[in-house]
Amino acid sequence: MELLRLGAVGEERPYVRATDGTTYDLSSVTADIDGAFLASDGIARARAALEAGSLPAADVEGLRIGAPIAKPTAVVCIGQNYAAHAAESGAEPPKEPIVFFKHPNTVVGPYDDVLVPRDARRTDWEVELAVVIGKTARYLSSDEEALACIAGYAVSNDVSERAFQLEVSGGQWSKGKCCETFNPLGPVLVPADEIGDPQALDLKSFVNGEPRQASNTRDMIFSVAALVRDLSQYMTLDPGDIVNTGTPEGVALSGRFPYLAPGDVVECEIQGLGRQRQELRQA
Repeated sequence: MELLRLGAVGEERPYVRATDGTTYDLSSVTADIDGAFLASDGIARARAALEAGSLPAADVEGLRIGAPIAKPTAVVCIGQNYAAHAAESGAEPPKEPIVFFKHPNTVVGPYDDVLVPRDARRTDWEVELAVVIGKTARYLSSDEEALACIAGYAVSNDVSERAFQLEVSGGQWSKGKCCETFNPLGPVLVPADEIGDPQALDLKSFVNGEPRQASNTRDMIFSVAALVRDLSQYMTLDPGDIVNTGTPEGVALSGRFPYLAPGDVVECEIQGLGRQRQELRQA
């Protein structure tokens, strides 16, 4: 099954899509898909209601698809977690995870417009596997404990303004990561137990229909489990928090492709998690 939120900005409602493609209204189970829902065994309750046939089918034609998680309290990001991307960035593969943050209000729907910031010169794309936390992660001691804290996964585009990230800010990454609309998420949240091995997922990106990134999560330097375990030593991850796990090679920063401009279209997809699409326009 897939969890999703549909409706106008600020008016999204919770839905679940069954394996046969039918979408059901989930509002009898929860008011929204958020940290409280995940913390209260919401995925299991949604699955039980779906299997029991107690949810009404919904006509969702024409409804906007919002981010599959409402109001995450944190968006934690990992830099240079693919060796080839580190190399194209001019850096050695990190020996410890590189951690930075995006403001939670950067999270938007998977088909919403991305706004190019004023004075931007080097706007870039980054397809990433997003981990959505389902249980409090604090001082975890094993990969198994880390995986047990994950509710599910989604497609994330860690949009970046490299001039703000690397030039204007003197290397303060978050300044180039926190511009409005800079984290399209979704279209769906897929429960972790329906994905299987998170280190075996193809991920791709396209700009104006042309291929840019094509890799697999097996190429991560630090696995999903290792990242969640490591982060839990330095911060407490709460249900509903998002961890963007890094991007593979093939971004504009490499010098192989032009940076983005208003009118460009970016598409990101991950095996089993769907595909998202954004058009860029000027802020």
